[in-house]
Amino acid sequence: MGVTREQFYQSDRIAVMPLDFYYPGKGKSGDLPPRKGFMDKWHEPLLAMMPNVQLTLLVGQYAIKAYLGRSRQKTLTATVQNYQDYLPDYFPLVHPSPLNYGWQKKNPWFQTTVVPDLQKRVKAALQ
Repeated sequence: MGVTREQFYQSDRIAVMPLDFYYPGKGKSGDLPPRKGFMDKWHEPLLAMMPNVQLTLLVGQYAIKAYLGRSRQKTLTATVQNYQDYLPDYFPLVHPSPLNYGWQKKNPWFQTTVVPDLQKRVKAALQ
């Protein structure tokens, strides 16, 4: 995102809204999916309390699937690669986990194209 730790934790500037408030545990290839129904029940009222959202980052496959639904590409890689198609409403991203370091090495365009644009947009939203 290109922000400092201090900026990231300014709750009046940056909000982190998980798909669930409960950690579902680990699966074979990462975290298990969030519980069904939580997002449907809580996201709309929570978003109503944040009327000035400038930029929404969809981090990881579960958030992308939940918010983009059928409008997402066939793969996570294709969705992230075509992130401009979802702007200005959403900015889809891979989860910044050690499990995705291999993915990032196979997809150098992410660091050279997507990350700089993300940082530019975050900076603009915070001004």
